[in-house]
Amino acid sequence: MPKKKKNQPEEIRDAENLKVEESPKNGSQPQADSDLPVEDQDEVLEGEIVQEPELNLEGDSIPLKEKLALVQAALETSEAKANEYLDGWQRAQAEFTNYRKRQERERELMRFETVGRVVKRYLPIADDMQRALKDRPVEGDGVAWAEGFELIYRKLMSILDAEGITPIGGEGEMFDPNFQEAVVQTESDEHESGIVIEVLQAGYKMGERVLRPAMVRVAA
Repeated sequence: MPKKKKNQPEEIRDAENLKVEESPKNGSQPQADSDLPVEDQDEVLEGEIVQEPELNLEGDSIPLKEKLALVQAALETSEAKANEYLDGWQRAQAEFTNYRKRQERERELMRFETVGRVVKRYLPIADDMQRALKDRPVEGDGVAWAEGFELIYRKLMSILDAEGITPIGGEGEMFDPNFQEAVVQTESDEHESGIVIEVLQAGYKMGERVLRPAMVRVAA
């Protein structure tokens, strides 16, 4: 025959009753996020973007004068922002224009220095050819030789002209210290004071930049 269970001690019965009371009731669910304390909800909404409230002028609770004042203030704010953006754009445009002009000037100066450095080495040759042609023979066998020599000189001058290099003379004109250098002053009854009587050595310029000033004799 099966043995009868002995009566359990009181301490065991009290422990079992305590476990039953602590177990969750049937159908109970964890708290939702909406039931969290206010501090926890603030942490959840921390990354959300808060939009500024729009100007709402609807309703009859706001007097007309206050509505007009609000609209005027909003208009002035918008105009100030627009003027600020326009000023910034104009400044950027002006800075870019100045930068482009500065770059163009630097390129032009570099070209002038590079070409001028080479051309100056050949200007004495042009001077010698020019002086030789002043004493060219007018008859005999030397006439044909002088004509060929003149063709070479013209070819040299055409090459210089293609590079934008032109001679500086000014005979019969008023002396200009920007393009000429007076090496001799001569009394002359036929010329006014300051008039170039003779060009002793031709000068050359590239555009408006002087490569070499002309050596001239000026009336005193």
